[in-house]
Amino acid sequence: MALSMRLSRGGSKKRPYYRIVIADARSPRDGKFIEKIGTYNPLLAKDDEKRIVLDGERATHWLSVGAQPTDRVARFLDAAGLKERAARANPNKGKPGEKAVERAEERAEKLKAAEEAAAAASQAEAEAVVAAEVEAATETSTPEAEQVAEATAEQTPPTEG
Repeated sequence: MALSMRLSRGGSKKRPYYRIVIADARSPRDGKFIEKIGTYNPLLAKDDEKRIVLDGERATHWLSVGAQPTDRVARFLDAAGLKERAARANPNKGKPGEKAVERAEERAEKLKAAEEAAAAASQAEAEAVVAAEVEAATETSTPEAEQVAEATAEQTPPTEG
């Protein structure tokens, strides 16, 4: 007989309450069970001590006899430190599909092109500013402008303070 350590649902509509039971794997979810080893109330806060009540001694006994816990009960046992829970094996979990990879590559190319365009625009703007400064500097320092400035300086009398 294959034993299963699983949840049996109780409570009313939209107010679940579960018993952690040991049952024959072929029996229905809420049907006949061998022993009740705990309770689970999902409506209580996660840090509430009464959310999961588990008889560790009996759980260890049934695990040693060969009872197989469901995923949820295995989480409870792992949290209680009674049984190490193995990671679920899903080969596709965490790997993006082909379309997602293509879209990510396209976004990366567009971002790189935008960065290059922004860099080129900022460099062109910087070159234009430098050119304008050079042009302004050359306009004010022409030899004719220097001669006019010297002539006006000679004509004005020095002021006394």
